[in-house]
Amino acid sequence: MTPAINLAKKQKIAFTTHQYQHDTNASSYGMEAVEKLGLEQGIVFKTLVVELDTKQLVVAVIPVAEKLSMKLIAKAAKAKKAAMAPAPIVERSTGYLLGGVSPLGQKKRLLTFIDNSAQSLPKMYISAGRRGLEIALAPNDLKQLTNATFSELTS
Repeated sequence: MTPAINLAKKQKIAFTTHQYQHDTNASSYGMEAVEKLGLEQGIVFKTLVVELDTKQLVVAVIPVAEKLSMKLIAKAAKAKKAAMAPAPIVERSTGYLLGGVSPLGQKKRLLTFIDNSAQSLPKMYISAGRRGLEIALAPNDLKQLTNATFSELTS
């Protein structure tokens, strides 16, 4: 069990877990999940942690095939600039290793934004807190569990 799965269970939301054999040579953890689980790219999301010019860390949950717009995440978080947070800071603040960062059950609850594209989906797949382990849940359940806001995050 990971903190992400434990949180989903504790809050009694409907979810399923999906496991696959992680390849340490995979160039994209998110695309690896798409391929190994036989899913469409638009329903698998990656969790990115960015640092704002205010030094605050925020989480962006976007489709795996998309690129995060630093302008849009900064705007959503009411900051001027954003940049990808350094790996050691991400791992220390979330409690997860890169490639397995989940928006759920993080060590420190960070301000979270979910890409608008998730709103129309019946369910979405996100990391369950470990490379090779995904959790599928309703976007509104993810929003509720993380206190997130749906925002335009990709351009």
